[in-house]
Amino acid sequence: MKISQVKISNFRGYKDETSINFEELTVFVGKNDIGKSTVLEALDVFFNEGKGVVKLDKEDMNKQGLTDGNNDICIAVVFEDLPTSLVIDSTNETTLQDEYLLNSQGKLEIVKIYPNAGKEKVSVKANHPTNPGCSGLLLKKQKELQEIIKKDSIACDDEKKNAIMRKAIWAHYSDDLQLSEGEIDVTKEDAKNIWDQLRNYMPLYSLFQSDRKNSDGDSEIQDPMKLAVQEILKGTDIQSALKKIAIEVDSKLKEVADRTLEKLKEMNPEVAQSLNPVIPPAESLKWADVFKNVSISGDEDIPINKRGSGVKRLVLLSFFRAEAERRKLEKNVPDIIYAIEEPETSQHPEHQKKLIDAFIDLSKGQHTQIILTTHSPAIVKMLNFEHLKLIKGSLPKEIVSIQRHNLPYPSLNEVNFLAFNESDDGYHNELYGYIESEGWLPDYKNGKATKTYTKIKQNGETQQEHRILSEYIRHQIHHPENIHNVRFTTVELGQSINEMRTFIVGKKNG
Repeated sequence: MKISQVKISNFRGYKDETSINFEELTVFVGKNDIGKSTVLEALDVFFNEGKGVVKLDKEDMNKQGLTDGNNDICIAVVFEDLPTSLVIDSTNETTLQDEYLLNSQGKLEIVKIYPNAGKEKVSVKANHPTNPGCSGLLLKKQKELQEIIKKDSIACDDEKKNAIMRKAIWAHYSDDLQLSEGEIDVTKEDAKNIWDQLRNYMPLYSLFQSDRKNSDGDSEIQDPMKLAVQEILKGTDIQSALKKIAIEVDSKLKEVADRTLEKLKEMNPEVAQSLNPVIPPAESLKWADVFKNVSISGDEDIPINKRGSGVKRLVLLSFFRAEAERRKLEKNVPDIIYAIEEPETSQHPEHQKKLIDAFIDLSKGQHTQIILTTHSPAIVKMLNFEHLKLIKGSLPKEIVSIQRHNLPYPSLNEVNFLAFNESDDGYHNELYGYIESEGWLPDYKNGKATKTYTKIKQNGETQQEHRILSEYIRHQIHHPENIHNVRFTTVELGQSINEMRTFIVGKKNG
């Protein structure tokens, strides 16, 4: 499964519901403290349930939302590339479609609500039958389903399997299901088993923050190793082997318990009759805890996390590059989501390029998604438009995809201007060149104030000319050897860029 869309509300800076569409590689750009990391951390809360990087607390609730009386944080994730079949009862395979667990777009939508930032309530938003005769079947026990089949004389192949009984009942009402989109609470009664099983199909999610603590227990460098443990343990062959071990141990434990109870019967039959061995199911065994101390150490067993941040991020870079190569070659790899804040941190530009190349390669894999945040205009220029999501500072929060046709000038420099307000010579050249190539320069210059520009002629003599601001800057960019003019300021550069952008938008909308 992979993320198709995320919806966040009442979480930190996101008061009203904000919907974000995701691609195989999604990169959030925007100014500092605008909400880029919040999206990645909301997903950590959703997937890792407080056992990941982020621990939810009341300070995470939106302050304006609280003032308005809303104390429910809501994080919903919509999934696509769904499993062809799954087991939601302990009895037999079924499909999400057969169980009417897909939303009106045919996708799986899991909604988690955290009242007062506490224990989550989980529901599935689904286009589900509401006809009283066949509604709420996922919440009914086996005996209740059997009673419906008997009462309505419904043909059913196997009244011992809940999924088959539900399918038979819905088939009976197929002409009048009264489908309607709503939320099915999967944290209570028999429906709890649905969520327990759906969890097994969720992708792994690992968040690598840019400001990890520098301690042995919370080490940035240990995260790739711990993630590798989870990924290895989720492999089909390993799962099968571990299940065999668990079954063997379970069998041996039952033998021990049975022999103990037999001996107890000889001494006190009444007490023995009241006792039963309780052995946890194989699915609940936490194999990852066996490997919780995995790490990488340097010379003389010095942990890598004790090295400088540049070295730590370099090891992280190498991990992702190695993963990109491995996941290309291996089959049946588990679904995984890598979320990385500011991959450019403490890295040489050449290393940044290699890392972005690795992320692009990883994102092309069938079972891998990459989510990044960045403050680096250089990183933006290494990407494609479809990778980028711009977070606007307006209220309510808005996160938009970067579409070429929506830009005044379709350039990644334009994205950097919108995201970071970066005004540079290259962007100025692009805008001016675009106006010139479209034949709009006379219109653009018409009526604008001019300033004196000293031009150097081919014979070395100088000549005074009157140029509008954009021309003045353009000439200085192209002829840095001419020192006869006062250098344009950053403010003037920004002014000229804004004037050209406004002019291009007017032309396109006119």
